[in-house]
Amino acid sequence: MKVVYPICCGVDVHKTFLVATLIKTSQGIQPSYTKKRFSTFNNSILEFKVWLLDNDCHHVCMESTGKYWVPVSNLLEDCISVTIANPKWVKAVKGNKDDTKDSKWIGDLFRLGLVPGSFIPKKDFRILREYTRYRSKLTSCKSSEKNRFQNAFTVCNVALDAVVSDMFGKSASAITDYLITTDDFDSEKCISFLKHSLKKKASTVIESIKGYQMTKFQKERMIMVRSHLQFVEESIDELDKRLGKMVTPYENTISLLCTIPGVDRKSAITIISEIGTDMSQFTSSKRLCCWAGLTPGNNESAGKKKSVRITRAGIYLKPALVQCAHAAVKSNKSSYYKNKYERIYKRRGKKRAIIAIARMMLTAIYHMLAKNEEFNPCDLYKIDMPQELLEKQKKKAVKQAFKLLISQGLISESALDMVPSLT
Repeated sequence: MKVVYPICCGVDVHKTFLVATLIKTSQGIQPSYTKKRFSTFNNSILEFKVWLLDNDCHHVCMESTGKYWVPVSNLLEDCISVTIANPKWVKAVKGNKDDTKDSKWIGDLFRLGLVPGSFIPKKDFRILREYTRYRSKLTSCKSSEKNRFQNAFTVCNVALDAVVSDMFGKSASAITDYLITTDDFDSEKCISFLKHSLKKKASTVIESIKGYQMTKFQKERMIMVRSHLQFVEESIDELDKRLGKMVTPYENTISLLCTIPGVDRKSAITIISEIGTDMSQFTSSKRLCCWAGLTPGNNESAGKKKSVRITRAGIYLKPALVQCAHAAVKSNKSSYYKNKYERIYKRRGKKRAIIAIARMMLTAIYHMLAKNEEFNPCDLYKIDMPQELLEKQKKKAVKQAFKLLISQGLISESALDMVPSLT
């Protein structure tokens, strides 16, 4: 094999220390090895950096184990090329591994160019990614608290959620606040909280509440859940304000992504935080889709195809794109993705169809960011064609069909005169 990096270093990173193996190839293929151990404290990492530069080593490869590689990469990335390897590409053979051997094995693979590097965005996008991922966690926490609050009423024999469409609407919120703050239930008072179309269901609302059983301790727990829900909602609002300030330099990119059906501002911010704005980091849209976990697997042996499920990669980007895909196929503004979805799900099912739409959207995002163009697919008029143009093309197709039948001698030319719209 060809030696890609004559001087490089393989690093096995742990929480409190790292083991580095410096590899130099001077003559032939057989290299020389120098092993050294450093602490993961900042002063020790800087010593490691000086040691690398003194040995004229500007290429380092380490395994992406948790977050332990991040402090090392932060201090090396300014003057040393750092490659972060997926553990499955540098996994050592069982029974013949320790910290020193692991670093040597990583270095040997990297020296021969056998380790594909993982995508690591720039620091600005890494910080933005921390905010968007934290927002995703807070949104999940908000949904959990809502379910917890609703279930607390269910176990107390309150079936209000079976009558109202939203347990957190104005009418339902007023009723739930009344129930957890009073000991005596008054039907007339409860009916006074109903608004708009819910007034017609007043008798059903009262019937769903009467006979409820709620102790003092259950009420206290509901109040705690509700207060925590309010705190989470306030935290999300504050996070959105800070995100708005952070993405100011990328407003043009966000505006481009918002031209895609189903993509709103929050989704656009999440997408650019995950993939950045420089598409040269991905050689093609296929590589980007594979990195996001939207590409079917390739697993075949002895002429038999095994599971081709999509991978678990893109645990934050993939849900965001799937959410955008669901919005796109229900959009009334553009039927582009809706028509594609309906064609696919009839053959492959709804879940596979949504993943296919999500991949189409990511492919479009790649080309839009690479060319700095708005959403304008080449087959847009074939999918979302104006009615006038559709009728015009239909008449043209019918006319061509008649001419073909005449040329084949299947009908006479007089038949064409019998259709006024074609003459």
